[in-house]
Parts: sequence; C-alpha cells; structure tokens
Amino acid sequence: MNNKGNNIECFMLVLSSPSGAGKTALAKKLLKSDNSFNLSISVTTRTPRNGEINGKDYFFVNEKEFEKMVENNELLEFANVFSHKYGTKKDLVKKSLKNGKNVLFDIDWQGTKQLKDNIKISNQLVTVFILPPSLFELNRRLKNRALDSEQTLKKRMFEAEKEISHWVDYDYVIINDDFEKCFNDLHSIIRAEKLKKFRQISLEKFTKFST
Repeated sequence: MNNKGNNIECFMLVLSSPSGAGKTALAKKLLKSDNSFNLSISVTTRTPRNGEINGKDYFFVNEKEFEKMVENNELLEFANVFSHKYGTKKDLVKKSLKNGKNVLFDIDWQGTKQLKDNIKISNQLVTVFILPPSLFELNRRLKNRALDSEQTLKKRMFEAEKEISHWVDYDYVIINDDFEKCFNDLHSIIRAEKLKKFRQISLEKFTKFST
C-alpha cells in the first residue's frame, strides 16, 4: 500500500521497551508531529485506568471476547503482559494501510516476534527498541510515576529485564537518556525508512524514463 499522493510504500513501525523507558511518550509525540501515521489501538482484557477511553486508548474486552477474537483469527498478534491479554485487530491495520497511512505499534517483544514471523507483512515491518540508560534509572522513573505498589514495581522490574534481553531482535535500538535526542533519532530512522528504494514507488517510472 502507498501513502496517497506521496508514492511511498506504507510500513508498520513497532516501538517496544520495558515499562518506563519512554515508548508511549515517543509514540504520542510522533503521532502529533507526523500525520502519515495512525496508531494501532490494542485490544486488552485489563481494566481501564482513570481517564482512559474505550476505542481511543484501548479496546477493552473481557477474557471470553478476547479468546473469541483469537479463535476467529481476528488478531494480527497477541500476548500476555502482566497477567492481562493484549492484541492487535487485523482489520484496523489493513484499513490504515489501504488508506495510505503508516501504522504505529506500541507493543512488547512477544507481539513483535509474531509480526516478524508473519512472512506476509515482514517486508513492511520496521522495529525499534527503546532502552533506558540503566536499570537503576528505569527503577527511578517507575517510582516517580507513582502508579504501582511496591510489589507491582518489583514485578515490573523483573519483567523489564526479560524484555530488555530481546533488544537484539530489533532493527534499531535507541537509548533514551535524553527525550528530545531520542525522538530525533526515531525521526531519523523514519526518514531513512521512507527513502529506501523499494518503498519509493515512483522510482520505477523514473528509471524507465531515464534509460
């Protein structure tokens, strides 16, 4: 699929990181600054947090509804994260690509692996892992958020170390020690991906004309 009017092949950008490393803030800033992207809104079985809106932040469903989606092959990827299920609706991703929009995913390594293993879409996939400067800094950020109990915080740190071990499976890795620099690095990756020759659909006509 191509970005309408731009002759650029659309792609799917995956951002992954442990909780507190900054991927959600990066995703929000990217969506505000680059209108070529649509956010892939995840389906989840977890309870909505204060201020979260169904259909905008997540699609909130119960366990039975989620399992039915899995059985009906409605999800492009799905995973268990902190005892809750998360997944991506196939039809919404297809709709975005058909309308000439790149798709931004805010998912973990499990979902990313499923996307990469899907040969039908692997060529459209760009994966970026966001690392914290250190585990000490990550722990500090999570404490400052004041969203979790001490027990939950310990669990998040345990899961963070497992998540971080998968950075080697990603196309790009950015260390988020400075948010603006991190965002600029992400923006540079996106610009480079848009310039890849196989995504520039108009090049085929250009080369035919020039030979």
